[in-house]
Amino acid sequence: MNLFVVPAFNEEANLPRLIEDLEGRPELWKGGRVIVVDDGSKDGTPDVARAYRGPVPIELVQLAENAGPGRAFDIGFRRALELAPLEGLIVTLEADSTSDLDAMEEMLATARSGADVVLASHHDAGELVNVKPHRRFLSRAASYAIRRTAGLDARTVSSFFRVYRAAALRAAYEAHGDGLIREAGFACKAELLIKLDRMQARIAEVPVSLDWSKREGESKMRVLPTVGGYARMMVRQATAKERV
Repeated sequence: MNLFVVPAFNEEANLPRLIEDLEGRPELWKGGRVIVVDDGSKDGTPDVARAYRGPVPIELVQLAENAGPGRAFDIGFRRALELAPLEGLIVTLEADSTSDLDAMEEMLATARSGADVVLASHHDAGELVNVKPHRRFLSRAASYAIRRTAGLDARTVSSFFRVYRAAALRAAYEAHGDGLIREAGFACKAELLIKLDRMQARIAEVPVSLDWSKREGESKMRVLPTVGGYARMMVRQATAKERV
């Protein structure tokens, strides 16, 4: 069973396109569920999920106020783990339709072959298409800094597009409890990856292209708060007083 967790904040224009893309790939979600976590959207994002009547099994989880992707992922993971069988897989996607679903079969196969976490890697053999230079720099700088401070052997640390083995996430929640995801912002994905790596999770990467021209509207990631989130993690790494 494949379960999907899709955090969404003001993605009324993009969420229908993601759903349409999934409709054409029933082999990905058949028997599973797509959990859309609306992160306090001010537009019609929750209405899109609520009104959908097509074949994709969509469940809406709605937060009253915008709390950031960290909180949205935490809520989505907890719900997915309630449904996931022992060997289930949990896929996380961007709601803005920039995730290249053509890569998902290889990512799922890599997870089934033994990886606990499979990252869609936009660096090296992957590609960032139509991405502004300052965001390219932030992505590469964050990856480099996290690898150096945490000793993490991964090229892409911040992408939402991943596959997790449900058993690995369950073990992480058992070890960290409510402290598993402390960062509310976009640094949450690097935080989670570091904690899984320290638990000896097997991490693999699949080259994937990210094309920002596929989305409508601006990215929800704000540079300064995101940099601040990474800085907090690096400080915790340097002091070595906490496990991220």
